[in-house]
Order: sequence, then C-alpha cells, then structure tokens
Amino acid sequence: MAGENVEAGTALAVLLTGDDEIRQLNNQFLGIDEPTDVLSFPDESDDFVQALSEEKLLGDIAISLPTARRQADAVSHSLDAELAHLLTHGILHLCGYDHVNSDEEEATMRAREEHYLGDLHLVHDH
Repeated sequence: MAGENVEAGTALAVLLTGDDEIRQLNNQFLGIDEPTDVLSFPDESDDFVQALSEEKLLGDIAISLPTARRQADAVSHSLDAELAHLLTHGILHLCGYDHVNSDEEEATMRAREEHYLGDLHLVHDH
C-alpha cells in the first residue's frame, strides 16, 4: 500500500477467527456485544521500543471467517474476494482511515478500498 505512507517491510498480524471470538473482541474493545466482520488494532508501541526492534508493526487485524462467508454468499462472490476486501478495509483503518464520523470520510475510505481492490483485479459490491 505504497500510497498510504507504510514503509516497506512493515509487518501486520492477522487473526482469522469465528463469530464468538470476534464478538468477544468487539465487546472488549468497542463495547459492542455482537459479532462483526473485521476489527483493526493499530500498533501503539512507542517509537523508542519500535526502533530497538528489527520489525515495524502496523497493527493487528481480526477477521471472522463465518461472517466473511455469509457476506461473500450474499453478494455472490468468492470467499477469497471477501477476505481481500476485509483485509484491505482493516489495513486502511490501521493507516488512519475511518468511515463512521462522516459521509465524506466514508466516501474517501471506499475510494481507497476500490483503488487497492482494483489493483488486485477484484470488484467489491457491498
């Protein structure tokens, strides 16, 4: 994601999980007691600690596989395409994009998703 000021070699942790675990994470961190498709957790290590490490970490992403399957089925595309969308969505959150505060932010984030999914030759219809 060269256009997002992410250094080459930056690491990302991805958890593929079920609805129960993602519901617990959603409740623990956002106070929402229901499953969701994807959650993002930016790395909040201080710069000094990161400078001592060989690896830069962008953050963590959790994706619910059952929810991803349901969403893929609902729009008649592959699970791989849905996972690519959710991963892209999560990475954009880690890069500072959001979609809950305004229609403008949502449109900007959607445009970035479409840009990167287009680079992968994937179309997303949510």
